[in-house]
Amino acid sequence: MEKMVNLKINGIPVTVPDGTTVLEAARTLNIKIPTLCYLKGINEIGACRMCLVEVKGAKALQPACVYPVAEGIEILTNSERVRKTRKKNLELILSDHNRECTSCIRSNNCELQSMAKELGLEEVTISGEISGSLVEVNTAIVRDESKCIFCKRCIAVCNKVQSLGALAAANRGFKAVAQPVFGKALEDVNCIQCGQCVINCPVGALYEKDETEKALSFIDNPNLYTVVVTAPAVRAALGEEFGYEIGTDVTGKMVTAGKMLGFDKVFDVNFAADLTIMEEGTELIGRIQNGGTLPMITSCSPGWINFCEKNYPEQLAHLSTCKSPQGMIGALVKTHFAKMNNLDPKDIRVISIMPCTAKKTEVARPQLANNGMPDIDVVLTTREYARIIKGAGIDFKNIPDSAFDEYYDEGTGAAVIFGATGGVMEAALRTAIEVITGEVSDKVDYPQVRGVEGIKEFEVTAGGLTLKACVAHGGANIKKVMDEVKAGTSPYHFIEIMACPGGCVNGGGQPIVDAQTKAVLDIRAERAKVLYNRDANNPLRKSHDNPSVKRIYEEFLEKPNGHVSHELLHTHYEAKPKYR
Repeated sequence: MEKMVNLKINGIPVTVPDGTTVLEAARTLNIKIPTLCYLKGINEIGACRMCLVEVKGAKALQPACVYPVAEGIEILTNSERVRKTRKKNLELILSDHNRECTSCIRSNNCELQSMAKELGLEEVTISGEISGSLVEVNTAIVRDESKCIFCKRCIAVCNKVQSLGALAAANRGFKAVAQPVFGKALEDVNCIQCGQCVINCPVGALYEKDETEKALSFIDNPNLYTVVVTAPAVRAALGEEFGYEIGTDVTGKMVTAGKMLGFDKVFDVNFAADLTIMEEGTELIGRIQNGGTLPMITSCSPGWINFCEKNYPEQLAHLSTCKSPQGMIGALVKTHFAKMNNLDPKDIRVISIMPCTAKKTEVARPQLANNGMPDIDVVLTTREYARIIKGAGIDFKNIPDSAFDEYYDEGTGAAVIFGATGGVMEAALRTAIEVITGEVSDKVDYPQVRGVEGIKEFEVTAGGLTLKACVAHGGANIKKVMDEVKAGTSPYHFIEIMACPGGCVNGGGQPIVDAQTKAVLDIRAERAKVLYNRDANNPLRKSHDNPSVKRIYEEFLEKPNGHVSHELLHTHYEAKPKYR
């Protein structure tokens, strides 16, 4: 039986399991203790000193995030001593912080700014030298040292969750900041541009490279035909930027906003996700039947591709050669769609709305182009798309729902779950089993691949073939799986890997949720529910049943893994150094 501990917080008795921290115990009474450096299960170091509480009988104040409860102790979370100390600590943090709050990208969604309001800090009386002046801009991420408060959350996520070690502490005292290791640029270290550092930064020290003006310039140019394509996970999170609860489906309004912004067409990447299953499933079956390289590993996540190229370059043959759905739909818009509508591909611009910062690096790859034209011209994160909508004065909550434009508007339930970890695997199984057996299967749901468990293993038998598969997400879990592949001991035929914990729903380009909320709510699961609900309510739940996919093979692509599809929908990868 679990040992329980009795204590009092602000005079209120509470009983919690032994080992619980004061911070967690206070939450059971709905008492909020401020935190900055704290990330549940990731960065629990008590460094920022904002969660200090008074323990009756103790001389020093104690950090609630690491202080364990004990039988009979009494805690004060809002005494005069606590309030004064927290406010003074906050002043010290702000004293060397670049306080250009009105123009900061995180204004009104900054944990430091919110804390100053909550604690009633109206004036910073301490003056300190700004930590650093460096503003580093790379392909996907911007790093502004003048905003860094040295909470170390980005370092902890990069090291513990992603197992990359791209970020580390630098300097001491007021000059201490989080930097890429060895004093190098992010692109010169083991950074995969996943953006997990961005969505876990409490302030504006890390953010995506903004390309909203570039996208708007395309719309404004009357000589260009602009197409916007939206990823599955975007619809599950975009609403948060407009005040909707986490886990709200805003598909229809997302489409309407695109049309109101002036895009000529609004297409669904779900269509290309179904196409990916056709190409990837055919590739997998071919490898199994013809002695190809196994296990075959999915290639939808650009963060994962970056991870593999840098950390497991000798294992690149295991990757599926399929482009991601983003790459596929871009290639088709500039070939198939252009031909259907008598458009010159040179006059088409494709803007994709993605939950991912690494997608910005993907479109910069020279191999993701056709006749010198990139498949995708610009990638906007979910956050950037929200900023464009707000800037256009669109009242998102009160606009009507709209449907995607034909003919890239149809996506099955299998396609939409691509945005959650395990979704690609489940979609592939629905099609692969029927292809292998030649029979229609009643089995559609595969709950064993769902959820946020780090590594999920299973096997399924069809047509006399036993398919062993694995799902992994987040760098630390990826490393465990890939070390087996590298050692030649991996028992799998097929592996799904996503760089971000929880998959695309928790991508580095999604709306930023504060650490206090994430401590009590699994946003990965809440956003994934949107996708699984759309899947369950879709009359078509298998990629090979998508009539638009059938049509494009008949009219243009000929067959999965055929000559045309190989030229347009497949790619290759290159080994890259971890550090340079």
